[in-house]
Order: sequence, then structure tokens, then C-alpha cells
Amino acid sequence: MRELKSENAPAAIGPYSQGIEVDGLCFFSGQIALNPKSGDLIIDDFTAECKQVFSNIHGLLEDNSLTFQNVVKVNISLVDMGKFAQLNEIYSSYFSEPYPARACVAVAALPKGVNVEIEVIAKR
Repeated sequence: MRELKSENAPAAIGPYSQGIEVDGLCFFSGQIALNPKSGDLIIDDFTAECKQVFSNIHGLLEDNSLTFQNVVKVNISLVDMGKFAQLNEIYSSYFSEPYPARACVAVAALPKGVNVEIEVIAKR
């Protein structure tokens, strides 16, 4: 087991790692729209929020020699399922066929009052 880190994604703020690799599978913790450089939280514009989340995921992947093409599974937590179509439009700009397996669930609330949290699993 090996810890995966990135300065281009928010640091872990609790008893967890940004990511862990086991036998070529890379499990990354859920990302919210927290800008790792400025510390700003983006929650007022859903598109900007999603783009920051994907920017954080990109940082984690790139700093660990991976790309979105390596992602095999995505888990999405969404506060408002009314944003599902908008999320899909943004999501499709980061992934291409064959798309990763995915789950998207509605949740009552997320940390720091964000609207979306996304975690990914990638394969080397």
C-alpha cells in the first residue's frame, strides 16, 4: 500500500489520505470545490463548482502519473438531483468512451455546504 499525494488538490483535513494505491488500483478521496492554492470554496455557481472539483481530480491524477483515461470508477454525491443533467454535461467534457463505471446518489448535505463531491478510482 502506498500513499498518493498532490499539492494541486486540497490537503486531507481529517484522518484520511488524498489517495492510496494498492496493486495498481488508485483510490482517491472525494473532492469538493476547494481551491488548493487560494483556499477559496466555490459554491455559488454550479458549473464553476464542478470545474473546480474536476481540477482537483486532475491534480491528483496528474501528480501521480495518471490521466482521466485511467479512471475506471466514479462516485458522485449530489445535493440536488435537479442538477443531474448539468453535471452530466460537465462530466462528459472530462471523460470519453469507454466511460468509467459510475454511481450518482442524492445526499441531504455535504461538508462545508458544497453541492457536489466526486471520488474516483483509477488503474495504472
